[in-house]
Amino acid sequence: MQTINIHQAKTHLSRLVEEAANGQSFIIAKAGKPLVKVIALDTPEAPKPQRIGFMKDDIAVPDDFDRMADAEITNLFGL
Repeated sequence: MQTINIHQAKTHLSRLVEEAANGQSFIIAKAGKPLVKVIALDTPEAPKPQRIGFMKDDIAVPDDFDRMADAEITNLFGL
């Protein structure tokens, strides 16, 4: 595993991060003393956001939905 001093790490950070992402981990040292180990993350992909209408074929709304229980509602509110 490669050890890099902190000055070199700051100078070549983009390249080093790309190498770490490709599996080549490295250690950053200060005055010869190892400080941190840089390795690639093993993170799963973020789930796709659910969109409106994702249950379109699973649920059916009756044609009289707006009029369901009209008489009962009218009686409850005394209209």
